[in-house]
Amino acid sequence: MPVLIPPIEQSQSSRVGAREWREEAQAKMLEAQQLTDRCGQEAVAMWQPKDSVWDPNVARHLCKAAYIQPWRFHVQLLQDGGTLETPPPGEGVTLWKSKMKPPAWHARLPLPLNRDARALQTVDLVQAHVRGARLTAARLGRAQQQINGQLQLLQRQRQATDHRLSEVRKGLLINQQSVKLRGYRPESEKIPDKADSMLTLEREKLKSMKRKMEEDMEKSEVMLKALASCRDTLAFCCKERLQAVDLMNKPLDKVLELAGRHSWVDLSRIPTPSTQGLKTPPSDPVGAYTPECAAALNDAKRLLMESKDALQEMAKNEEDIREQQLEISDGVCSSLAQKMRETTELKERMNMTVGLMRGTIHRCTKFNQEMYITRGLIKGPLSKTHLETREKLDRPLVRVYQRHVGTQLPEAARLTQGTDKLQRHISHVEKNLEDLHTTHRNLTRSLNCKRIGHEVDYNVVRLRLRQRHPHVNYQQAQCLVNDWDPRTPPKTGTRPQTQQPKGDSKAAK
Repeated sequence: MPVLIPPIEQSQSSRVGAREWREEAQAKMLEAQQLTDRCGQEAVAMWQPKDSVWDPNVARHLCKAAYIQPWRFHVQLLQDGGTLETPPPGEGVTLWKSKMKPPAWHARLPLPLNRDARALQTVDLVQAHVRGARLTAARLGRAQQQINGQLQLLQRQRQATDHRLSEVRKGLLINQQSVKLRGYRPESEKIPDKADSMLTLEREKLKSMKRKMEEDMEKSEVMLKALASCRDTLAFCCKERLQAVDLMNKPLDKVLELAGRHSWVDLSRIPTPSTQGLKTPPSDPVGAYTPECAAALNDAKRLLMESKDALQEMAKNEEDIREQQLEISDGVCSSLAQKMRETTELKERMNMTVGLMRGTIHRCTKFNQEMYITRGLIKGPLSKTHLETREKLDRPLVRVYQRHVGTQLPEAARLTQGTDKLQRHISHVEKNLEDLHTTHRNLTRSLNCKRIGHEVDYNVVRLRLRQRHPHVNYQQAQCLVNDWDPRTPPKTGTRPQTQQPKGDSKAAK
């Protein structure tokens, strides 16, 4: 700065120029001096921080010392008499040698390399955004793959559950067929037994199984829709993020490997000890990891855990129901087999009884015929020519005239008494024969009913074993159910026909 020489004071009397003329010149010089100082300060202030401008209230030779004073270290006295020097707080580079810490310098005027610096910063910002978008796209893609895999597992389990549900429904049809087929038994064989109670118990259990499987199917359908919606959301978000990384040729799996995470949804996996995975960054509305992506990943994580639990529960229910259905079906078949064995035992005993009664009837009939022959012999001759005395005879009693000497003898009275006793014995034997024939007919009828009951139970067991085969589907089992009343069985000599398609009947012909 130029140093102005102070003017030499002259007396008022020695001055020649006018006062106004001199004051005008001095005002111009003062204005020029102020303008010079202001322009110099402004020119320097453009290269200095805002707080480094000199304070007009401080003397100029003291401005530098007052500006540097906050940079110096703070000295503290300790109790032992020593001193402790600490740098002032705030940003900046600490100069330990000169015991100073200038603040960070921020220029208000663009530097010559400002454009290149801004371009480099913009490139770094774009690269960081693209890296974040690529990493987010990789996370979304991996989450989409896991959701797809879970969808496939859920669909397979739904198929298995639907197959088991059809088996349960087929079991209900088999139970209905068994009840209707047992309605063909005679009235004497329709007394309620344990087989009927087992069939009723089987129907109730199958109904409860059916309700449980239907609930599982409804829950799995809701879970399937939620997983499909989450997959579509993940695909949409991933497609949006991939628009920023189309020109960067790098596999997304490699991005996850560099990030140290093989999965961003399945957190149950134990991470590799040699690689420490990155934590999930906070969501940023203007960044690559937006709140929509965070919400989609959180939903995927939640649905993945819920679907795993649902899959385990469905698989467990399907296995338990399969075992219960097989157990109750085997129980019904075993009870019917036991009933068949008991019926066979009763048939054998009744058959032996019928045989013994048949022999007794034959012997009684033979004895009765012999009694008839004996009675004929006791009655005497059948013609008058058989008598030498030419007596007049009438059956069944012999009339003897008083002129005959034989009327006074006791043999005629005894003969009459014996004939009456023989007649009473013959009447008693005939009554016994009638009772034997009636009982034999009843026993034969009961034996025939036992045979029909045994055949019906055998057909029921055979039907159940054939219908529960895996190759027999629900539609084939449904075709065997006819609308008929078991209380009115078909006529004798006819058998229940099953509904067959027209093509099968033609083929059979």
